[in-house]
Amino acid sequence: MRKDESKLFHNVDRWTIFIYILLVFMGWLNIYAAVYNEEHSNILDMSQKYGKQLLWIGGAAFLAVLILIIDAGFYTVFAYVFYGFLLLACIAVPFIGRPIKGSKSWFGFGGFGVQPAEFMKFATNLALAKFLSNVNLGDWKTSNFRLKLSSIIRNYKNVLITCAIIFIPALVIKQLQDETGLAIVFVAFIVVMFREGLSINFILIGFLAVALMVMALLLNNLYVFIGIAGVAVLWFLFSRKKVRNIVIICICTLASFALVWGTDYIYDHLEDHQKIRIDSYLGRSRADLKGVDFNVNQSKIAIGSGGFTGKGYLKGTQTKYNFVPEQDTDFIFCTVGEEWGFLGSAFVILLQLSLMIRLLFLSERQRSPFSRIYGYGVASILFFHLTVNIGMTIGMMPVIGIPLPFFSYGGSSLWSFTILLFIFIKLDSQRLLILR
Repeated sequence: MRKDESKLFHNVDRWTIFIYILLVFMGWLNIYAAVYNEEHSNILDMSQKYGKQLLWIGGAAFLAVLILIIDAGFYTVFAYVFYGFLLLACIAVPFIGRPIKGSKSWFGFGGFGVQPAEFMKFATNLALAKFLSNVNLGDWKTSNFRLKLSSIIRNYKNVLITCAIIFIPALVIKQLQDETGLAIVFVAFIVVMFREGLSINFILIGFLAVALMVMALLLNNLYVFIGIAGVAVLWFLFSRKKVRNIVIICICTLASFALVWGTDYIYDHLEDHQKIRIDSYLGRSRADLKGVDFNVNQSKIAIGSGGFTGKGYLKGTQTKYNFVPEQDTDFIFCTVGEEWGFLGSAFVILLQLSLMIRLLFLSERQRSPFSRIYGYGVASILFFHLTVNIGMTIGMMPVIGIPLPFFSYGGSSLWSFTILLFIFIKLDSQRLLILR
C-alpha cells in the first residue's frame, strides 16, 4: 500500500466498483425516462420517483462506504445474527407492517417503505457461507451415484441444515407475505451448493422433477402415471436384479407419483389469478391481451418498437404514455429496449454479465472458503434476477415480479444489492486472511 493511498480503498477491486456505479447511474437515467413528466422535468425533483431514487442512491453510497470501513471479520462473526434478526423481521412485517399495493411486506417510515425480504438475501448468503465454510461436503464429489447417495445419508444433518438455511426464509416470505417472486429467488443459492461439491446428478433430478410437474399440468394424470410406470418397468428390466436396485426403483417411482399428485393438488388450491397466469404461460388457454397477458404484451411491443438503435432518450412512446404497467420497477427493461434499442439492451446485459463474471473470478482467488462461498452467492443472486427479469419482459419467463439489479426503482432493492455486493468487495480486499 502506498503511503498516500487511503486505507478505505486498500486492495479494493476498482473495476467492480466502477461497473456498479455505471449500472446505478444508468438505472437512474432509465427511471427518469420511464416516469418522465414534462411538468416536473427537473431530474432532481424530490416529489418524483427519480428524485426519490437519488436519495436511495445517496443512502446506498453511504452503506457502501460504511461496509468498506468495517473489518471483514465482522461479517463472519455476526453472520448468524444478521440471519436471525432479518428472519424475525420477515415474520413480523405482515403483522406490524404497512400495506403497499395490496402486499403487507413493508415497514413504513414516513413517506418511505423498507422491505425486509430484500435484505434477507444477503443475510442468507452470509449464513450459508458461514455454515458451509465449516463443514466438509467433499464426499458429495465421489464418482459413483450410489456412493454419493450414501454420503448424503451419512451427512444428512449438513444437508438438512443447508436446505433449512436457504428455504426457511423462502417459506416465510411466501406464506406470510405472499411474495412469490422474492421467495423463488432463494433457489439461486443451490448453485453455491454445486460449487461446494453437490453432485451434478441432482441437476438432472431437478430437471426431471420440473418436467414431471409440467406434464402433470398439461396432461391427464392417468397418462402421466402410466408413463412413469412404463419407465420404471424398463429400468427394472435393464438393471441388475439386486435388492438395492429394486428398492431405488420403487422409491423413485413412488416419489414421481407423489410429485405429480402434489402438483395437481397445489394447482387446485391456487388463487384464480395465479391459475390464469400459469395456464397462459403453458399455453393451456388463449392469450388474454387485455387481462393477465397485458403487461407482457405491452412490454414486448415497447422493446420491439425500439428496433436496432432505439427511438432516443426520452422519446419512447410506449413508456412515456404509460402503456407498460410497472415500467419503472419490474418492467424497467422495456424502457431500455424502446429508447436504446437492441444495441443499448445488449450493452446493459453485457455490463451486468461482466459484473457477475468478475465476481466469479474474484471468488476463485479467495483463500477463505467463507469469502469464496459468499462471492458465488452474490453472483448467483444477480444472475437469477437478471435472467428472470429480462425473461419475463420478453415473454420467456412467467411474471413473478422481481427487480432488475441496480436498475429498478426502489430503495429496498438497491440497498440490498449494494450491501450484498459490497460485503464481498470488502471480503475480497482482505482475501489474504482466512475468515471463519
